[in-house]
Amino acid sequence: MAGSKPIEPASRAWTDQAVAAIEADQHRSADTHLWKFDLPALIGIDFYLKDESTHPTGSLKHRLARSLFLYALCNGLVREDTPVVEASSGSTAVSEAYFARMIGVPFYAVMPRSTSREKIAAIEHYGGNCHFIDDGRRIYAESSELSERLGGHFMDQFTYAERATDWRGNNNIADSIFGQMREERHPIPSWIVMSGGTGGTTATIGRYLRYKRHATRLSVADVERSAFFEGFATHDRECRCEQPSRIEGIGRPRMEPSFVLGVIDHMLQVPDAVSLAAMRVLSRRLGRRVGGSTGTNFIAMCFQAARMIEHGKTGSLVTLICDSGDRYANTYYSDEWLAANGLDPSPFEPAIEAFLGGGKLTLQFEESWG
Repeated sequence: MAGSKPIEPASRAWTDQAVAAIEADQHRSADTHLWKFDLPALIGIDFYLKDESTHPTGSLKHRLARSLFLYALCNGLVREDTPVVEASSGSTAVSEAYFARMIGVPFYAVMPRSTSREKIAAIEHYGGNCHFIDDGRRIYAESSELSERLGGHFMDQFTYAERATDWRGNNNIADSIFGQMREERHPIPSWIVMSGGTGGTTATIGRYLRYKRHATRLSVADVERSAFFEGFATHDRECRCEQPSRIEGIGRPRMEPSFVLGVIDHMLQVPDAVSLAAMRVLSRRLGRRVGGSTGTNFIAMCFQAARMIEHGKTGSLVTLICDSGDRYANTYYSDEWLAANGLDPSPFEPAIEAFLGGGKLTLQFEESWG
C-alpha cells in the first residue's frame, strides 16, 4: 500500500540488536592499562606492558572474539539462533562464549580432551558447550563437521582473525598503544614485541605500523612446537609441526591463513622452558601471576632491549600481558605438570634476573629477519 512503512525482516532486526549489544559492551569497557615497567638498571631503555588481562573475559582474545562476532554478524553469517562453533581450547573460546551468551546464540568449543579444568570451567561459566576430541590434529575438520551437523557457523579464528579487525584504527590494539604512548619520553617505540597465535594481532600491529608510517619494528616470538618460525625463515607456508604447543594460546601446527608474513620485521624462537622462566621472573617482579605466552613476550622484549644496549641505542619497547597466570595453576605453576612435560625453567631464571639487574643477556635464541 502506498505510503505504508515497510516491514523490517526479523533477521535484520535481530542482527541490529546483536551488534548494538556488542558495541554497548565495548563502550562500557575502559581501555586496558599500559604499565611502565621500571628497570633503573637498563639506562635509556623503557619497558611497557599493555595489560590485556583486564578485559571482561580476562585476556587479549576478548578483542579478537568481539571482532569475529561483529564480522560474522555484519556479513550475515550468524543470525538468530545460529550455533557458533570454534576450534579452541583456550582464551578465544572463553571470550567467544561470553559474546555468544550476550547475543543469545549457542556456542560450541572444539578442544582436545586434555584441556585444563580451568579453561573448561571458564567456557562453561559463560554457557558454552565443550566438544572433546582425542586427536588434536582433527580440530579444524571436526569443527567444520560439527558446524555442518548443527546447521551453524564455524567462526574459524585462524582464518578470519586478520580480516575481522580494522587495522587502520578504530581503537584497535595498535592504535591504543600509540595513543597511550603519546606523552612518554620515547613515544614511538623502537620495538613492539608479540607472540604468534592466530596471527590476527601481529597482522593488525604490522599493518598499522606501515599505514601510519611509524619507524617502530615488529618482532614476533614463537615457541618450540610451532610452524610459524620455520615458515617465516624459509618463506614456506606449507610448514607443519606434528607436536602440539605447550604454551597455550600461541604456536600453531601449521602456517595459519591469518599469519601474515609480510608485516613482520623479525622473528625469534624461544624454548618453552625459557618462556616459563621469564613468566616466573616477571610474575615475581609484578607481584602477580602472568601466563606462559606473556613469558614468551617478555623474554623476547629482553632480547631486543639487550641488542639495543649492545649497540648504544635508547628507546622504548612494548609488549602485552596476554592473560592472568591464575588460569595455569595446575599447569605452568605446578611442579608435577612441569616434570611430566619435561620442562625445568629454574636454570634460566638467574640469567634473566641478571640482565634486568644491569648485566648482559647470556641466553641465545634462533632468529630470522623479514
